[in-house]
Amino acid sequence: MSTSAEERVRRPAAAQEGPGSWAREQLGALKELLDKPLTTYYLIIMCSALLLALGLMMVLSASSIEALNKTGSPFSWFIKQSLSAAVGVPVMYLCSRLPVKFFRWAGYPLMALSIIALVMVLFIGSAELGAQRWIYIGPFTVQPSEPAKLGLVLWGADLLSRRVRQGRIEWRQMLIPLMPGTAILAVMVMLGRDLGTTLVLFMIFLSLLWVVGAPVKLFGGIMALAVLAAAIMIKVEPYRMARIGAFLDPWADAQGAGYQAVQGQIAMGSGGWFGLGLGESRQKWNWLPHGESDFIFAILGEELGLMGTLIVVALFGLLGYAGLRVAVRVNDAFTRLAAAAMVAWIVGQATVNMGAVLGVLPITGIPLPLVSYGGSSLLPTLAALGMLLSFAKREPGAREALAARGPGPAARALSWLGLGGTSKGRATR
Repeated sequence: MSTSAEERVRRPAAAQEGPGSWAREQLGALKELLDKPLTTYYLIIMCSALLLALGLMMVLSASSIEALNKTGSPFSWFIKQSLSAAVGVPVMYLCSRLPVKFFRWAGYPLMALSIIALVMVLFIGSAELGAQRWIYIGPFTVQPSEPAKLGLVLWGADLLSRRVRQGRIEWRQMLIPLMPGTAILAVMVMLGRDLGTTLVLFMIFLSLLWVVGAPVKLFGGIMALAVLAAAIMIKVEPYRMARIGAFLDPWADAQGAGYQAVQGQIAMGSGGWFGLGLGESRQKWNWLPHGESDFIFAILGEELGLMGTLIVVALFGLLGYAGLRVAVRVNDAFTRLAAAAMVAWIVGQATVNMGAVLGVLPITGIPLPLVSYGGSSLLPTLAALGMLLSFAKREPGAREALAARGPGPAARALSWLGLGGTSKGRATR
């Protein structure tokens, strides 16, 4: 039966022109969404919230058996992580409200405190699993190398941005004092036998140089020096040599040096497409060491399957995109440098962690940001993401869009309590 002319007029244009037109229409809608001034802001909030919620859920599942054996309660480590999150989320919110000049100033004392704390670790710190990283303060454990990452981001970004203001800088000005400062942190961390954190500090250092426009020859020289230093550090420590051997062939010593890698691969392989189900991991029953921290990605893959791991990878990818989007769209040199270095830190660390679990990178013992157990890692990461939210508000048109949106839930709650003025006053101010 033929279609009437009136029906053809009513039919949408996309349906008349075929699937190609529909695809173009969807791409246009996506481009319109990405062009909105608050897209980056909401992307950071969404990815951070989802990763944090997923992390709390996986910490509860992955740590329950070991926590029950060691403390008598399956919830003890989950409660600690929840308390860290309860402190970290307000810190993130506070950082999102702070001006850029605060972060420029904060890098210097944070860098100095990090160096002092790293020195203290060498004398009063606790050594576990071949690394001396922790200071025990009553029931709490502090790992100074974690806030040192944030300190290096802020200090290095401010240092280079001040020199960029004075015009084009030469490579010597790029390196001094940035390279000695990074080297001091790296040496302190390496004295504590923490090669993984040293790698992350190196990624932050390289990202700062890349954004500021360091020549390719300089990168080549630094990379060669870093590879030589890493080779020496691996050679002088027998346990690092064992880790390299386990990375190349973990099954050759499946009950020794390759044990953790093998158990991680078993966990990932047994998850299938959609996993065994939340809480149904078999490897967490004292088979996989550090399943709640360094190898939580393996437990996640076992319980949530390939789909769960791909969601985590996508969330980190979107978070990295949002950070780079901030770096591209803002005009301030410090903001651009700090945003790019933050992406190198968080996304780079996530890549190293997931690569170690999958067996494509050596095991370094660094946590998966926002997901792994550990308040020392969670708090600086949430503070950094709050700072990224503050930067996102400085994208073109973002302030106007936020003002048009009106006060948020927190501001309304304060106004209901009679604090900080009325919501109407805030909206019309």
